[in-house]
Amino acid sequence: MALAHLHRIDPEANMARFYCIDVAATLFGNVSVLRTWGRIGTNGRTSIETCASLEEAEKAASQILRRKMRRGYRPAGQMLPPDIAV
Repeated sequence: MALAHLHRIDPEANMARFYCIDVAATLFGNVSVLRTWGRIGTNGRTSIETCASLEEAEKAASQILRRKMRRGYRPAGQMLPPDIAV
């Protein structure tokens, strides 16, 4: 389950992007921050950052989340395309 699933949609700029952040344990006792991003409708790209502890991984994930929110990404359920929004 994803910690955060974000969308950034701007029809005027032909932009429809997603960004997923997740924290998961590894087989070796570490914790990883998994990030997946790309254009909505594609598989996107994935990056894995391994941290020594859960606290360190959660801190890294929250920093990434704040940075993406500042860039205009919003939780997927809150952002509707303008033609659907009522």
